[in-house]
This record gives sequence, C-alpha cells and structure tokens, in this order.
Amino acid sequence: MIDPRPPIASLSAADLDAWLTEHGAPAFRRKQVWGWLARGATSFDAMRELPKPLRVAMEGDFRATSLRPIAVAQADDGLTTKTLFELDGGHSVEAVVMRYADRSTLCISTQAGCPIGCPFCATGKFPFGRNLKAYEIVEQAVDAQRVLAAEGRRLSHVVFMGMGEPMANYRAVVDSVRRLADPELLGISPRRIVVSTSGLIPRIEQLAEEKIPVTLAISLHAARDELRDVLVPINRKYPVRDLVDAAQAYGARSGRRVSYEWVMLAGVNDTERDAKELGALLKRKLAHVNLIPFNPVDDTPYHAPDRASIRAFKLMVEAQGLNVTVRDTRGREAEAACGQLHERVMRNSAAVS
Repeated sequence: MIDPRPPIASLSAADLDAWLTEHGAPAFRRKQVWGWLARGATSFDAMRELPKPLRVAMEGDFRATSLRPIAVAQADDGLTTKTLFELDGGHSVEAVVMRYADRSTLCISTQAGCPIGCPFCATGKFPFGRNLKAYEIVEQAVDAQRVLAAEGRRLSHVVFMGMGEPMANYRAVVDSVRRLADPELLGISPRRIVVSTSGLIPRIEQLAEEKIPVTLAISLHAARDELRDVLVPINRKYPVRDLVDAAQAYGARSGRRVSYEWVMLAGVNDTERDAKELGALLKRKLAHVNLIPFNPVDDTPYHAPDRASIRAFKLMVEAQGLNVTVRDTRGREAEAACGQLHERVMRNSAAVS
C-alpha cells in the first residue's frame, strides 16, 4: 500500500513556503528543511533546528523520501555501492555511488527499465516500467549524500547514466538537474553533471535552449549506421551522423566538450575499422571518447575485450587525433552494469514465488 503522504522533495519551494505559512512558520524554515535533507536527515524528527510542533506537523503531512532500499551491493573494497530502490507502485531502480580520491560520483537512474532496447544492456532485458518523477531522481542524490555524509564525504558529481534513457524522460530530468544545482539543497554545479542519451536528437536540441551547462554524453558504441542500428536501435530513427551534428551543436552552444561513450565489445566494435570510422566521424570535433570495458551480462552474446585489445584500440583511436580515456571499471562484483542488481533481485524473487 502506497503511503498517501507526498514526499517532501516533491514540493516546490513555493509549495513548501505556502505550507509553512499555513502553519505559522517563517520562510527561513524552508532553507533549514532543505539543509537537513542535504545533510542526510531521514526523518523530520531529526531536524532539530525546527520546533517540535512543526516537526510533528511535517511528519503528519509528508514523507522524508519515497524511495525504499531493498538491496545493497558493495565492491572495490567499499569504494562502490549500488542500491536498488523500490518506487511507489512497485517498480525498482538502481543508483551507484563511486568514491574516488578527489570526488564522489553518483550514477543516477531516470526510468524503471528502458525503452531503447540495446542488446548488450541488462536494463533492456526487462519490460519497461515507467518514467521517474523529478523528485524520485532527486531523492537518489539525497540518499547518496546521506551515505557519503556519514563518511565525511560530499556528493560532488552526478552522471545520468543509470537505468533508462534520460532524454525520454526529458522534463523530469531537466527539473531534477535544476533541483540538484539548487544551493539550498545539494548545490551541485551543472558543470559537474553529465546527462547521457542514446540519441534523441530533438531533446538534445531542446536541452541546448535550457541554458544549463551540463556535459552531454552520447552513448555511441558504433560509428557506422549498419552496426549502430543493431547495438543502439534508436539509430534507425536518428542516424549517427545526424546525432553527432546535433551533439556538436549542443557543445558549441553550451561551451562544453561532448563526451562519446563506447562500450567495448570483443570482436564487435573494437577493430581497426571501428577505430578509423570513429576517427573520421569525430574528426576536428570538440569531443572526448570514453572507452568502457563491457561488464558481462547473462544471456547476451557479448564479451569484454582483454586488456591488450583495449589498449590497442585506444592507441588506434588516439592515432586518429582524438582524446581518449579508458573508463575505470568499477563494481564488477556488485553487478555494476545497468540493471544487473535489479535482474538478480527479480530472479531471486521469481525463484522464491
């Protein structure tokens, strides 16, 4: 049964101000509420700066969060934590916290499932559930901040690369980015936020009009249409060269270098031909290529290249004049690929029932 109380993060500043006014509280209490959420408060009673009657009233009218953690997996000696959250209505999504020496990054989900259907992705193996609301996206970041605050850390970066296609849930994603950047909440600079897409060109063009300087990441994975049609089926509607043109127009408008993501699949997109095609596609573009070793997914025909093949491909791409990074592989023992923890939990639940 869904708790009828709305989560506090679902209220706009104006809505919360109005509620506070109705309860005889001054407007500065809103900043205190947001501040406590940003510091990891999981209940209104923990917000000790607020008068007791106000805390009781808030507890009666609101929830501190709508997310319910149902599984947690850790890897990399505790540096990577993946949490599976149940949403109102029964769907579930994953969020991954990755700790580095100089930053703490959250990989955030925007949909329960994904409608794009990339064959190497665990998320796409399950039926699409629904779009997340903006507050459900924000709540993932608030929970990450809670976890990190207990460790003396602070959430510094957010990447919209979890479950789902962010641009297919466009308005909620943009609204959540603005909330994440709100200095009264988490205060994360948009320049430290990455929004990925498999290639919804109209939404890329719309994002350029928002004037929020997030970094755009393109889930590329192939530089020729015949291969990308298979790996990223939306390419059949938005061909790769049109996609790169739209991405580069966004980069020029925002002043932000575009990131191109390339999940490396052994014998599929890691050949000399692929390196040369990638170089030709991005020649003289304001671009950075991220090579991502494939995290194995059950019931798919794909495999990760070995380290020597990854290095060889990196050198071939660099020889085409591109800036290239091999993404740090995190959390293999924590079902790090999108949807893998969800898949394990769902399979276990099915086995029990």
